[in-house]
Amino acid sequence: MPLSEHEQRLLEEMERSLYHNDADFVATVGARRGRPAYRSIVLGILLAVVGVGVLITGVFIQVPIVGVIGFVLMFVGVLLAIAPPRRSTVAPEDVADRPANRNGGSGSAQPGFMDKLNDRWDKRQDGHN
Repeated sequence: MPLSEHEQRLLEEMERSLYHNDADFVATVGARRGRPAYRSIVLGILLAVVGVGVLITGVFIQVPIVGVIGFVLMFVGVLLAIAPPRRSTVAPEDVADRPANRNGGSGSAQPGFMDKLNDRWDKRQDGHN
């Protein structure tokens, strides 16, 4: 279901406010991820499989330390497989310029949508309408 014009305007205003107020958050979350590190995924899966094998062997021969070592290997393998790829040395795009470009340079002169909502909320909590 498409958004109405009013909802689209509200969404755009919220996005501008987010870019303006939380540029660091946007840079962290919105930064493009690199391509998956296939080598670490394959290594992690192999390590997890070996860990399961060592764990089963430890249970079969009834030596607890071998089972614990197998579990640790399996756990490290899974962590290695699901770990996010390391960031490349390329600098992320400058998000600080986005609000000025989107608002036409007048982002700080007027309160944002979220500021207005916060003011309205504060007034309601104080008993004013």
